[in-house]
Amino acid sequence: MDIFKRILELLMAGEDLVLAVIASKAGSAPRGVGARMVVRADGAIVGTIGGGLIEAQVQRLAADVFTDRGAVFKKFVLSARDAAQMSMICGGDVEVLIHFLESCDPAGRLVYRQAAEALRLRERAFLITEIPSDGKPVAQCLVKNDGTVEGSLDPTAAKALMPYQGSAGLVSSARGLFLVEPLSNEGAAFIFGAGHVSQKLAPLTRMVGFRTVVLDDRSEFANRERFDCADEIIVPASFQGAMDGLDIDEKSYIVIVSRGHVDDKTLLRQALKTNAGYIGMIGSRKKRDKTYEALASEGFGAGDFDRVHSPIGIAIEAETPEEIAVSIVAELILARAKKNRSNETQQMNL
Repeated sequence: MDIFKRILELLMAGEDLVLAVIASKAGSAPRGVGARMVVRADGAIVGTIGGGLIEAQVQRLAADVFTDRGAVFKKFVLSARDAAQMSMICGGDVEVLIHFLESCDPAGRLVYRQAAEALRLRERAFLITEIPSDGKPVAQCLVKNDGTVEGSLDPTAAKALMPYQGSAGLVSSARGLFLVEPLSNEGAAFIFGAGHVSQKLAPLTRMVGFRTVVLDDRSEFANRERFDCADEIIVPASFQGAMDGLDIDEKSYIVIVSRGHVDDKTLLRQALKTNAGYIGMIGSRKKRDKTYEALASEGFGAGDFDRVHSPIGIAIEAETPEEIAVSIVAELILARAKKNRSNETQQMNL
């Protein structure tokens, strides 16, 4: 369920809401930062922040927020006993922002419309929410990829927070405390090659949240009939220079599954010149070693090759295109999780 889309639908229908969002967590809390739950006027909920005791307490607090039309920022401490009741290994702490959303507030509607659209298009954007210290209404804004700021939060204050955030979390500044949430932070999977493995892989990468781009120099393979789920299909003149002009950064995942060793080497040469967060190449160890040997003669070194996952995918003895696709997307999920965990650790040390 797209919670942002659902929030927008309810606001546009004229329904006032209370929104609960996890702003921080420690230990084994059941949901992560950014998890949301809508509480409607009749007490019904949409979404979840983990179930059990936390949600029950939040629903009770939501009744007061409906009356006050303001906000509550509360820390919940889960004891070992609480955790056992929620099937968790041990306890944890979460801080939850519970705030009122007024259906007739044009700034609020605009923020959630833009957030829902950014997620639909898988465009990068940041949702910034001020944490009020006195229960006053919450100010929010969305900072779009082009720098545009929409919402009720001061644009200058919003942009000042941007350099500090790689994943969702609280940021303290001279202006106060803010929850900064990157939307569409899943990353982009660039799949080079449009053969049988790619055809099975693309639906999976998109299903688990990657913006999925399929590239092949053969239009009879790289087309909407074969890849109707892809966010984008690119047919370069050749694989030479196929990465030129692509928006490849540390949140990009390059998957090389082309039709032959020569193209794989051509693509790997280009991939190693990018700062992609993940590079994977299909093939046997023997084929990989020959490719590395050829590229080593061009000046690439061990440090470059250490960046490459090859043979690509988690070792599950995959044989069919479907099984290979599963092994690849599992490795992508693992790489993304490690990267997000590293970003969270860095933020804790700021």
